[in-house]
Amino acid sequence: MSESLPIDAVLPDLIAALCTSSCAVLVAPPGAGKTTAVAPALLGEPWCSGEILLLSPRRIAARAAAERMAALAGERPGETFGYATRMDSKRSAATRVTVVTEGIFVNRIQSDPELSGVSAVLFDEVHERSLDSDFGLALALDAQGGLRPDLRILAMSATLDGARFSQLMDGAAVIESEGRSYPLDLRHIGRNAEARIEDSMAAAIRRALRESEGGVLAFLPGVAEIERTAERLDSLGEEIVLHRLHGSLDPAAQRAAIAPDPEGRRKLVLATSIAETSLTLDGIRVVVDSGLARRPRYDRAGGMTRLVTERASQAAVTQRAGRAARQGPGVAWRLWEEAATAGLPPFDPPEILEADLSALTLDCALWGVADPASLRWLDPPPPAAIAEARMRLTALEALDGDGRPTGHGAAIARLPLPPRLGHMLVRAAEGGFAKSAAEVAVLLGERGLGGNDADLEQRLRRWRTERGRRADGARKLAQRWARLVEPFAAKGAVPQGDPVALSVALGFPDRIAKRRDASGERWISSGGRGFRLDPASSLARNEWLAVAETQGSASGARILSAAPLDPADIETLFAARIEIRRAVRFDPASGAVVAERAKMLGAIRLSAGPDKQADAEEIAAALVEGVREHGLALLPWGEGATALRDRAAFAGESPLSDESLLARLDEWLPPLVAGRKRLDRVEPQALTHAMEALLGWDALQAVNRIAPRAFTSPAGSTHSIDYAAEGGPRVELRVQALFGLAEHPVIGRDRVPLVLSLTSPAGRPIQTTRDLPGFWAGSWRDVAKEMRGRYPRHPWPDDPASAAATLRTKKTDARRSESR
Repeated sequence: MSESLPIDAVLPDLIAALCTSSCAVLVAPPGAGKTTAVAPALLGEPWCSGEILLLSPRRIAARAAAERMAALAGERPGETFGYATRMDSKRSAATRVTVVTEGIFVNRIQSDPELSGVSAVLFDEVHERSLDSDFGLALALDAQGGLRPDLRILAMSATLDGARFSQLMDGAAVIESEGRSYPLDLRHIGRNAEARIEDSMAAAIRRALRESEGGVLAFLPGVAEIERTAERLDSLGEEIVLHRLHGSLDPAAQRAAIAPDPEGRRKLVLATSIAETSLTLDGIRVVVDSGLARRPRYDRAGGMTRLVTERASQAAVTQRAGRAARQGPGVAWRLWEEAATAGLPPFDPPEILEADLSALTLDCALWGVADPASLRWLDPPPPAAIAEARMRLTALEALDGDGRPTGHGAAIARLPLPPRLGHMLVRAAEGGFAKSAAEVAVLLGERGLGGNDADLEQRLRRWRTERGRRADGARKLAQRWARLVEPFAAKGAVPQGDPVALSVALGFPDRIAKRRDASGERWISSGGRGFRLDPASSLARNEWLAVAETQGSASGARILSAAPLDPADIETLFAARIEIRRAVRFDPASGAVVAERAKMLGAIRLSAGPDKQADAEEIAAALVEGVREHGLALLPWGEGATALRDRAAFAGESPLSDESLLARLDEWLPPLVAGRKRLDRVEPQALTHAMEALLGWDALQAVNRIAPRAFTSPAGSTHSIDYAAEGGPRVELRVQALFGLAEHPVIGRDRVPLVLSLTSPAGRPIQTTRDLPGFWAGSWRDVAKEMRGRYPRHPWPDDPASAAATLRTKKTDARRSESR
């Protein structure tokens, strides 16, 4: 290894630190050579008699690092330097340095907490703060503290907060490398926010190719955007070769994107964020950055992880730009304004704060740690996320009621799969279809296999006939996974349905979905979430689906992959989960109680019918809850009860207000609805008596005194007072009944004037007043003149204030006068 690297200057300090201490922190900028130079430099140290594990965040970076170290040593991968990823590995008995992905390391230390034969664990790119990296470091530190004090642990990164990691690792030494610095020209060209990102990127790439020299690396958020951008760049000329670079490609295509072009052509690489760190792409002098990234975000409410496109962080765009100046002067074209950089989030949030923590929680339980927060973390896992993970693991039978791992939990944790898929594989083996379940697990973990059709059965059929290293490697991986669960084969009842749908249903029981409309667009899941499906999909014709992947909001997530499910298989697989639920509920439309007996799988109703066993007490309780939820207006308030409530409100007695009645609902309503099934069967008179009882004797007397039921006129007639009338308490009566009254009648503590609605002898309105003396002295003359013409038999005196009140005609009054 004769190539001179910037990291060489600090390797002696690093070696010295690891000779005297078991931990160290290395900060080295991109291009310094830390990924490929540190591990080989440690092989000759006295304490390093075993294997060195170098952790890499991505499979492509792990393979590239091992191949680079092997090439520098004049060897082939798999000799001194090897790698191990989920779908590919090259190592032998002679391998001393193994580059592994972080997930592989977590599985290894779980199965061998002492890390037998391992001298050092090197965590590369720890600034990315992936969940597996944080967890792997926590487990390694725990193992070092309790089992392996001789184990060396080194944290390495380009943008590391060295002080925080040093503190986490008991004050470990921090060694910093200056790195190799080349001039970098940043050009902010902005973009039209209304234009599609692939159109803007294609235009920017063409401009960069015209105005800059060297290979071009373009960052796009996802595979779909890469493909659409590539379509727009199909006429670049023979002197430019276009490569794609993302995790779904087969290794040969990935290597071609990384290596120099064998024909010396100018390279253009369209990449996802996979190219931000770890990898050195030969010949790249230009970066074109969309400023976007696609990241998984876990929706705790919906219990699902979804991909979201968002602005890249400042740390990410700095890393991206640095790709252009890794091997010489470079230029970075950015599709945003320079001032907008300050508005980008400073860093990507640590995955542990946003991810599904089911696997971590199960692994901690198997590690013997009841509370994951007791391990050593830079950022401890959120308690709410741990609680949610425990609930899911309990539902998957991986944890018991006390949070301890079950035998089934230990079995699924031994598999290199998330708990859902591990549970699916073990239960499928027990049912006799492990091979299909393993294929489904690979399809769900490896995007692009068999295409992107939402129908998993179609994707599986296409994948089985695909050729190529990636497809072959995926099939071999499925075979390995199926062999891992052979000890569980056919231990349970063997279902007769489609194994693909059965597998998905086992792994995602909360996503079993039933169609809600004729088009097949709207679905309801057993977990209570709503899903949507393209009505043009072949899956839309089915009544039931086993849904594996969704994207979007939890209330209306789009189905990305699913398989048709036979309802008979639901009874076979989930007999223990199916519940008979009795529901006695109030129907506000009819005001009656509906009693049902339903067979339910979570939120999905399998069948339902009337419940004839509902007793009177349940029905009464449902009626009370109906009033509590939908309001007092549902009760048949008679005139007496309504008037009493209005009078009490006027008198300032609060027990009969809506708020008070609802607060005391359980006190007064149950006796009224006892033995009834409908609210309109409540007796109005009973409501009046209930209101009087709530008031109590003293308050009722106060109401009668302050807010009397009726007004008695000078003529001796009695008239109800409407306390709910607009404008205040109102009385309607014939004007003749008030003759002889010189003062306006008032009520209440504050002597509120009654609103007098005065009518003719025929009951037609003639005047409304709050000032009777003023009416007598004012407009009465005109009113009387008109009334004399219409009702000549009735008295219409010029001075009503001094006239005798009467409701009779003049002739009748005269007769009564003569008879006296």
